[in-house]
Amino acid sequence: MSDSRLTEKRFMDLAKQASRKGIVCFSDFLTLNELYIFQSLSGQLESTGQIYGGYEGAERQLVAFIPDALYYDWEYPITCLQITPSYPKFAEKLSHRDILGALMNLGIQRDKLGDILIGENGYYFFCKKEMTAYLIEHLTQVSHTQVHCDIVSTEEVSSLHPNTEIHEKIIASNRLDSLIAAMTGISRSQAVALINAGKIAINGAECLNHSYQLKPRDVISIRGYGKYLFDGISGETRKNKLKVSFEKYV
Repeated sequence: MSDSRLTEKRFMDLAKQASRKGIVCFSDFLTLNELYIFQSLSGQLESTGQIYGGYEGAERQLVAFIPDALYYDWEYPITCLQITPSYPKFAEKLSHRDILGALMNLGIQRDKLGDILIGENGYYFFCKKEMTAYLIEHLTQVSHTQVHCDIVSTEEVSSLHPNTEIHEKIIASNRLDSLIAAMTGISRSQAVALINAGKIAINGAECLNHSYQLKPRDVISIRGYGKYLFDGISGETRKNKLKVSFEKYV
């Protein structure tokens, strides 16, 4: 059975369980591709599904499957933790990759973790509530920096978003290979090689189509180069080339 079919079956099982038991059932945090699969099942599930990732605009979200007959209040099992250097004077600047790497080194599965956000006042990440106590106890170092974790209100991060750098480029056409070349600074033939090697994902799903037409808000992951958000086409040059803008996650 393919990964997509397994994901569909998992959603259907959770929806069925919620309906039959009269309780709210939750998925783990989902990738963009898994969220797409969930949305494609609209109208086929036995209970209503609502998505949330701890704050508005979250990329990684979980689904709450809610039965029609529900007689109790409920909340999403999501905790927001703030990472604070124990010795700020000696702390290094931490990146998204540093924080994710430290969490993975603790043996945490990625689907138990939501978005990681970096703001002026600290570092934040979301997790399933069941992981909270373990993470507070064991996440004591990120890279070379000693840290500690505290639970914070999601209101503290409501204004934060993943850090990105905005870029504008001129490309010949809105094809995947052309845009990858512009994003990474490599040649178009090298971009094609990356696509053929399965190193490109669009919204979490592998894409092998060189001529895929990018849509606004598509998220492009390029193995070895990072993750990008395609903002769209902003105009044309006199030579009929396209002006495009995109954001690189940093």
